[in-house]
Amino acid sequence: MKSHDVDFQLYGNDMQFVEIELDPKETVIAEAGAMMMMDQNIEMETIFGDGSKKSSSGLFGALGGAAKRVLTGESLFMTAFTNAGNNKERVSFASPYPGKIIPVDLSLVGGKLICQKDAFLCAAKGVSVGIDFRKKLSVGFFGGEGFILQKLEGDGLCFIHAGGTIVKKELIPGQKLKVDTGCLVAMSKDIHYDIEFVGGIKNTLFGGEGIFFATLTGPGDVWIQSLPFSRLASKVFASAPQNYGDQRGEGSILGSFGNMFEK
Repeated sequence: MKSHDVDFQLYGNDMQFVEIELDPKETVIAEAGAMMMMDQNIEMETIFGDGSKKSSSGLFGALGGAAKRVLTGESLFMTAFTNAGNNKERVSFASPYPGKIIPVDLSLVGGKLICQKDAFLCAAKGVSVGIDFRKKLSVGFFGGEGFILQKLEGDGLCFIHAGGTIVKKELIPGQKLKVDTGCLVAMSKDIHYDIEFVGGIKNTLFGGEGIFFATLTGPGDVWIQSLPFSRLASKVFASAPQNYGDQRGEGSILGSFGNMFEK
């Protein structure tokens, strides 16, 4: 199925959103809850899977697409936004946490993109959102994303998001890049993905960089994020007060020291 040809514009720097411009009858699909705002003639429909399959696939085809999304940890449903008017209409989608939104034209990366499970934000209708099963045990257990990654296929535009600053690396045939397993966002289909042990007792126990690297071998493109959401969440959790119910000292000049005199 040929994907719809949509136009877009990105807004913001660290808390970005993308505005999609739709011609009459054009459709964009998105994760449930990603919509920020839309024009009055945009019609919203909740669908099973990604809507890329023909209607002849029937109920079982829709259930199969939805089941794949459950395996990647995403919602059972997706939302389709269609321009039901006679003029151009716009719908906007926001990134769920600080970072960047990356537009990728799948026709320029061989029609297939492999990305981390929560990276997908939205795409032109016709793009298939599926799963990429990591058959190697080492990649499955130690790759940071488990056995299941997302697979985006088609010939249209898709939009993925990631934390912090994003850098794109173009690897030539045989060139290797070692990446923290949580920092890998996406890669083109020809990239060879494997897991490598850091090595050395001191590096393993005291290096602070984890026990395994993701080793990416070209040719192809890879996208790397500087701040994985898991790393951000762990820092926030570690800095949170241990006793959430006792906030009496917050904002006080004495702070927690003043609590000593409240006994």
